[in-house]
Amino acid sequence: MRTALVNGRILTPTGIVADHSLLLAGARIEAIVTADDPRCRDARQQDLGGLLLAPGFVDIQVNGGGGVLFNDDPGIEAIRAIGTAHRRFGTTGFLPTVISDDLDTIGRAIGAVQAALDAGLPNVLGIHVEGPFLNRARRGVHDPQHLRALDSSLVPALRALRGGRTLLTLAPEMTTPAVVAELVAAGLIVAAGHSNASYAEVKAAIDQGLRGFTHLFNAMSPLTPREPGVVGAALHDQSTWCGIIVDGHHVDPVTLQIALRCKRHDRFLLVTDAMPAVGSPEASFVLQGRTIRVVDGVCRDEHGTLAGTALDMATAVRNAVRLLGLELVEAVRMASEYPADFLGLGDEIGRIAPGYRANLALLDEAVVVRRTWVDGHADPDPGPLPQ
Repeated sequence: MRTALVNGRILTPTGIVADHSLLLAGARIEAIVTADDPRCRDARQQDLGGLLLAPGFVDIQVNGGGGVLFNDDPGIEAIRAIGTAHRRFGTTGFLPTVISDDLDTIGRAIGAVQAALDAGLPNVLGIHVEGPFLNRARRGVHDPQHLRALDSSLVPALRALRGGRTLLTLAPEMTTPAVVAELVAAGLIVAAGHSNASYAEVKAAIDQGLRGFTHLFNAMSPLTPREPGVVGAALHDQSTWCGIIVDGHHVDPVTLQIALRCKRHDRFLLVTDAMPAVGSPEASFVLQGRTIRVVDGVCRDEHGTLAGTALDMATAVRNAVRLLGLELVEAVRMASEYPADFLGLGDEIGRIAPGYRANLALLDEAVVVRRTWVDGHADPDPGPLPQ
């Protein structure tokens, strides 16, 4: 049956449209129509209470949520629990992220995502493998015992996922441009992160298809007077995308404002780098044998090293407005449209337009998520909207 979402403001690719309704036909958006369109009368109506209907958020870096860490439990039920936790905050599509670990655990994680895709979990878009091909000098909280170089022999295992996106974060200096080219040819999306590479090393990887940078500024060689480093390469190249963590702790807001002046905004993605604390009341969790404590929303190990975040995507959007001075429409696009484009899914998700998957988030004036739809299905029990 057709569904009509009425009495809302709709964020379309050209801006916010009022006095219109959104028609859904199954899992897809059918049309954006005026309120008097006869199809609305024949449809099951859902009143949006005058709130803003935005594209559902797309998060390419989700380590955990709801008290679950993907590395600890790389199975389909863990993925389901993590997705459920993040959906409350508007994320309708995500990449479960496995950080540096032994190759068996990474293989199990890829298998779990394949099982999730095969089972039709609609919010799972693929997998993000962050490491273990990282530089020890920029490892952050990654366990150094797992870090290693990457050669061609490992490419078949990394390209095993079918039907979803595989994002691989690596340090370019821990492999070769030829291997980067092989990964890209195999269909992987390659990003640089946890890297101490020179500008020349990163540029050689970009020339072979490296597409993005994982959590810009964090765990990478900085821009300096005589060596631009990874940061310099990220900001100089206009074709690549940069993931940014906007929590007020990982990167100073002024630094991010400077970055936003260096290249087009549609080359920046809001990411959460979320840990189990998102959607969980627990004040700590265990990461590969180390206790991570969550204090004032910040995750740190016993040495004070940042260990992911307790950030959800709705808060990231609010922070992009409050800390970076962005308009709400642009902040939402950094959480939906632009990451969808980065993944090569920009013709399927990330926008409210006819033919797109009906992945939606309803936001109130405080940018709090009041309801979500995934493939046209509303939250299992969304409850009444505030009047």
